[in-house]
Amino acid sequence: MAVGKLFIGRKVREIRQTNGATQGQFADMIGISTSYLNQIENNQRPVSAAVLLALAEKFGIDITALSSGQDDRLLSALSEALSDPLYETYSPSLQELKLVTQNAPGFAHALIASHQAYRRASEQIASFDDRLGGVAPVEPTPYEEVRDFFHFVDNYIHEIDMAAEALAGRISIGGGDNHAVLVSYLEREHGVRVARGEAADETLRRFDPKTKVLTLNRYAPAATRDFQLALVIAQLAAADGIAAVLRQAAFRTEEAQEICRIGLHNYFAGALILPYRLFLATARELRHDVELLGARFGASLEQVCHRLSTLQRPGLKGVPIFFARVDRAGNITKRHSAAKLQFARFGAACPLWNVHQAFETPGRIIRQMAETPDGVRYLCLATQVNKGAGGFRTTHPSYALAFGCEISYADAFVYADDLDLGNRAGYDPIGISCRICERTKCASRAVPPIKRKLVVDHTVRRAMPYDIV
Repeated sequence: MAVGKLFIGRKVREIRQTNGATQGQFADMIGISTSYLNQIENNQRPVSAAVLLALAEKFGIDITALSSGQDDRLLSALSEALSDPLYETYSPSLQELKLVTQNAPGFAHALIASHQAYRRASEQIASFDDRLGGVAPVEPTPYEEVRDFFHFVDNYIHEIDMAAEALAGRISIGGGDNHAVLVSYLEREHGVRVARGEAADETLRRFDPKTKVLTLNRYAPAATRDFQLALVIAQLAAADGIAAVLRQAAFRTEEAQEICRIGLHNYFAGALILPYRLFLATARELRHDVELLGARFGASLEQVCHRLSTLQRPGLKGVPIFFARVDRAGNITKRHSAAKLQFARFGAACPLWNVHQAFETPGRIIRQMAETPDGVRYLCLATQVNKGAGGFRTTHPSYALAFGCEISYADAFVYADDLDLGNRAGYDPIGISCRICERTKCASRAVPPIKRKLVVDHTVRRAMPYDIV
């Protein structure tokens, strides 16, 4: 595989410092001169393929981890922030943005946080009425703070994932009837008795710490019941590890901390039901057929798709996958991307993305070959699912699940087998969000780009009532 120019000075410096080596010692270890290493660490020269191989061989470094991951997400977030008209006099090049995210990630995070505060304050001012006493703070909401925490750790929590996988191995999760295994473990190790709720009780899960009775909704799907069992196991068996992660995260408020605790409970539950190495091996075996994966592990499609997007363990990574859950109004209610495709932090998703079509074809997985404005191509997959449990008069929210990968990984997916991946005309032009999309001739554009000038010609009417300069 050809290696492009990689400016990864900060990461190389971190590897050297972790191993307690001076620049001279480290240069000798990987067979280069001290001056070359100094230039690499200051991003004055890219690393060569030989240096990458030396890092992999001598320090067990995953080469793919050096060229992707947090830098891509941080670069996307910074680029979106700087596209705001607030910075209309400054248009940084891609190389400038890369230098900031690679050399000064703390500064990039601070600028993004400042921009978020600016947007919230602007939205508050725009909605002012005569009740001035109800001004909202400009700090990030607890939900936003937790969302960003998971986003910038690549949605992979190593300590929690390893603990869940170890427990799954001890109690033989993934090899048969998970429900019986989980119920037996709770009773044997924690003295918890599992019962089914009353017919009129719509609560999904209720646990009484005093009586140690866990009551589950009697109408919930099997995959949902198993996940709730695993979540209670997370609360009882992984409390110390989760508390350590929360201390390190250092959230601003207790509310954010408790929201994140829910997320970490969910993370442990997913990692317990879908243990990392077994799930990764099975995904490769079944070529990422999400329906077969769900059947093999007794999991829902959403659980499977979400888990696929978390397979980012150093040295044992899966295919970089993006995943999102979208409601009928177009709101992205869950999002993560280990691929270059990053979801917009503000605004709706691109209307040309096939996720919106999933509601028209329930029960089917629809496919799309798509290309973003930066020329990167993707295999995009989407399907519609219903949530909830109960009968005719019960509300069943409907969502579309979107997942996929860069086209270079498409051969690992069964869904690409009969697609002509080499046909450039077969790719649909999509964007991230209309407000930051660079395409000038898109008839599906909802709003103009926020950092481009518009020209109106009253004598001509095209698909859009204006031209974008």
